[in-house]
Amino acid sequence: MYDCIIVGAGPAGGTAAYHLAKRGRSVVVLEKESLPRYKPCGGGVSPMIAQWFDFDFSPAISIKVDTIRCTWKMGDPVQAKLKTPEPIWMVRRDVFDHFLVQQAQKQGAELQDNTEVTGIEFKSDHWQVNTINGPITGRYLIAADGAKGPMARLLGFKERKRRLAGALEAEAPAKVENGHIAHFEFGMVKNGYIWNFPKADGYSIGIGAFRGGGEPQDFKGILNEYGSVFGLNVKTCKQYGHPLCLWDGDQKLHTQNAVLAGESACVVDPFTAEGIRPSIFSGMKAAEAIDRAIAGNINALENYTRIISEQWGTDMAWAQKLAGVFYRIPGIGYKVGVKRPSAPERMGQILCGEMRYGDVAGRALKRLSGGLMGG
Repeated sequence: MYDCIIVGAGPAGGTAAYHLAKRGRSVVVLEKESLPRYKPCGGGVSPMIAQWFDFDFSPAISIKVDTIRCTWKMGDPVQAKLKTPEPIWMVRRDVFDHFLVQQAQKQGAELQDNTEVTGIEFKSDHWQVNTINGPITGRYLIAADGAKGPMARLLGFKERKRRLAGALEAEAPAKVENGHIAHFEFGMVKNGYIWNFPKADGYSIGIGAFRGGGEPQDFKGILNEYGSVFGLNVKTCKQYGHPLCLWDGDQKLHTQNAVLAGESACVVDPFTAEGIRPSIFSGMKAAEAIDRAIAGNINALENYTRIISEQWGTDMAWAQKLAGVFYRIPGIGYKVGVKRPSAPERMGQILCGEMRYGDVAGRALKRLSGGLMGG
């Protein structure tokens, strides 16, 4: 019997496995795909995650971005060089996620990939996880199986507070020019933005709508038009649609001997749709909670819910308020928000974890509503 079974080998699962194994706990990670596996994702990672680990992430980073360029309907550009000590990392998720799991394996964690979960049963004081390769038992369970995974439902989390958003991603192989610039376009899509993130060997181009309502949008057509600006024929690229579980309020993330982490816990930033940093943060906190529970702390899992709410949810409430106003009036938002000289730099500081929404949201919301009154 394992101390902990982790379902899902994404950033949350890999992080939890690393931190539990490092504390000497016996851990197995179950992953339904074969690693390394492709995962549609812009792949922007905040460098602040480095402080939560004691190894070098260089092998998992494709390229680093130190400049943010924003446009409105492909014109009216604003470009800002980040003054943060470390630029934003761009990663390919097949490489990054596998690298994280390999670090966990070095600490003693086990990986069983190609192992889909078919059901779970609680047996008096431990979990039995049934898989296509037979049952596995563990005292505790971390559900880190993403936006589409079944674990939260199997654990009895019926109504999770979450806002499901949609994204469409295309991977365009290309000779990359200006690989230090990440592009954001706000005028061509309603309720979201389009991005072009460079990698060492091409671009990840994507489109996401993060607020509901309004007419259905032709994501494929818009993405193709946007790609042509960079000389990319998106029609010939592989395209992947995927859901995102945006934060939509604090909620219970623990149950009997189990917790939710990563997108299963609906931690994605509702303004920028940043998911990797919050997933890693929740994976780390889940590992700490399970470690304490194994050591006999009966309140450890309940405290995990509280910690995520206090240390992540508090700021996401501000992000959600900003998103609510900005994406409703994006033209004004772009003019009074993005076009401010300090705005892209602030965004970079938030993405790098140097600032929190709480530091800037009050002023930003005032400006946006002022712009609305004057607009």
